[in-house]
Amino acid sequence: MAAAVTSASLRAALAARLPRIAASASVQSASASASLLPRATRQLRQDGGRRASHVVSASAAAEGSADGSVSVAAAPDAAPAATTPDVCSLAEGLELRVGRIIKAWKHPEADSLYVEEVDVGEEGGPRTICSGLVKYVAEEDMQDRLVVVLANLKPRNMRGVKSNGMLLAASDESHENVELLSPPAESVPGERVWFGAEADGATQAAAATPNQLQKKKVWEAVQSQLKTTEECVATLLDKPMRVASGVITCKSLAKANIG
Repeated sequence: MAAAVTSASLRAALAARLPRIAASASVQSASASASLLPRATRQLRQDGGRRASHVVSASAAAEGSADGSVSVAAAPDAAPAATTPDVCSLAEGLELRVGRIIKAWKHPEADSLYVEEVDVGEEGGPRTICSGLVKYVAEEDMQDRLVVVLANLKPRNMRGVKSNGMLLAASDESHENVELLSPPAESVPGERVWFGAEADGATQAAAATPNQLQKKKVWEAVQSQLKTTEECVATLLDKPMRVASGVITCKSLAKANIG
């Protein structure tokens, strides 16, 4: 009988305390939710800021500036900004000129190199240029021919010979076949080479200095976009390389790299 009374008393006491326990749990739960609210709000603000930043970046990349100088990182899933304006603007700094090889001979200290005397229309006389073409072009085919010269590179010492420029050539993917670029037969040594329409030749910008060319990595950026077409015309993206009398070509390498 005493055990039954005690059990009944315990149940009554527990029933009386249950509302207070539930109320305490509700207060603790509300307190925990309140403590989490600022953290969740901050996270939402951060996430929203990141999304807004991506939207602004993508918009800026799409619009750009008038001269194509703006470079903005777009959202990870956005399409990359077009490189055409930047590359074409950089290409204006290249001093590409028609040259005529007066004579060429094998470098006495390097089996893969030719040494050439190249007329680029300068009052000081022909330039000396070294080219790694022995494997690809016969020595007799190097004589008295028109070429395209990148003329504003810094001079380089190549096995004891100072090379002052570079001849441009097309090569296939395997680099087993290489052909020099050829200006039209009517071209004149020293004539400036450009990319685009015939009328664009009248508005060419001044070439960059060798220091500017090196610092801004102009040649590296432009060279990666130089290709030949199915008709073997040298192009920068969709713009043909040309002089006043016509376009620059190679003999037979279509869809080839240029360097």
